[in-house]
Amino acid sequence: MNQTPPQQGAPAACDFETLRGLVEGETVKTVLLAVPDMQGRLTGKRFDAGHFIDHVVPQGSDMCAYILATDVDMRPLPGFALASADTGWGDMSVLPDPDAVYQLAWMRRTALVFADAVGHDGQPVSVAPRRILMHQLGRLAARGITAQIGLETEFILSHADTENPGQAGAQPVAARNLDYALDHPSVLTRFFDDLQECLAGMGWPIEAIKTEGARGQVEVTFPYGDPLRAADLHLLFKHAARALAEQAGLVANFMAAPQTGIGSGCHIHFSLLDRDGVPLFAETDGRTPDKALHAVAGLLDVLPHLALLYAPTPNSYKRFVPKTFAPTTFTWGRDNRTCAIRVVGHGDGLHLENRLPGADTNPYLAIAAVLAAALAGLDHKLDPPPPYIGNAFQDIKALPVHGSLEEALAALRDCPLPAKDLLTPEIAAHYTTAAQHELDLHRTTVTDLDLRRGLAMA
Repeated sequence: MNQTPPQQGAPAACDFETLRGLVEGETVKTVLLAVPDMQGRLTGKRFDAGHFIDHVVPQGSDMCAYILATDVDMRPLPGFALASADTGWGDMSVLPDPDAVYQLAWMRRTALVFADAVGHDGQPVSVAPRRILMHQLGRLAARGITAQIGLETEFILSHADTENPGQAGAQPVAARNLDYALDHPSVLTRFFDDLQECLAGMGWPIEAIKTEGARGQVEVTFPYGDPLRAADLHLLFKHAARALAEQAGLVANFMAAPQTGIGSGCHIHFSLLDRDGVPLFAETDGRTPDKALHAVAGLLDVLPHLALLYAPTPNSYKRFVPKTFAPTTFTWGRDNRTCAIRVVGHGDGLHLENRLPGADTNPYLAIAAVLAAALAGLDHKLDPPPPYIGNAFQDIKALPVHGSLEEALAALRDCPLPAKDLLTPEIAAHYTTAAQHELDLHRTTVTDLDLRRGLAMA
């Protein structure tokens, strides 16, 4: 789906004074203090709303630092400088963000406040996903540039498996391909209505919803806006989607490859503006401007080395196969969905789409990678190869997209970005350690495929 950058930015969240009024009026009884973790999930604590206003707002709170140094199963793992047995699994401070306060429409009398992690030295925790994105936004701001981000994400909705609670669900809500269909099963229509109402009530309306080609697959497109706000609200969207799905007897699956041969993406549409709000990628007389071409070149040059930040699990790489609308080569083209980078739109609305991230991506890290790569192209005035015309899946000369997490890990070590731009030694070591733990677990875990093929051979 094409996105057109709007003239206005994202609507503002409420502030602490507004929250205080909601608490005093007993509209809000509970506040969730949330720190996005490495997997792009909301982790944190529930607070009595009065206690939150009186004590947490002025003083912050503490959380065990391991929430930023663990895997999806929340296992305490060795090797992280931030938190391990060697550090005693100590706490870090978390400070609520006054610009990221939301009243949740899908949880009764509940608000959620995003928080940023701070170390004992009073400095922000550099490996925190939210902080990594903030660093890139600061680099843009130093050049008088702002970014606009629009996310579109896909996921699978299935009926819940009552015999195996917590599983992905065996039966998708749609029995056939409903791509672009307007006649949906009633359970799906009700889910769409609830999701739209909840997000609109939070001040972040959905731009569009469509059913996709796979059975039970849905694509949700969000308006353009501030990158940090886009990432925050993407996590809230996933929280809402899972909660509303559970209420409807469904399961929302955000895996990059939820089934063999099926891929779910999280495409990042973005544009850059100068200090006067003029789009840097605006075309003149149908010509793609040099700044857009430099950004494309930066993306093609740097993103192969940053795959850990937008494709974090072994499953992420099972999406990169032909005929799934996921890219398999680092190519670019004008309105070409077989390429990794798609130039789309017209006039002032011309912008770039990064089609590499899957539905499992952490939006803070993926957006940070995009902005760092594009800025490298602008700073060094890089020139891209000619745009690809035709089926980029068949391009045997272009650099292939990594086929595994192992390949991505190796590519990270050769990243051309200077350390100060994104990958400080601390950040690189942190996310390399996380990837290695993921690989170790998958290497030693016997899967259903192992059992099926092994029994047939025995």
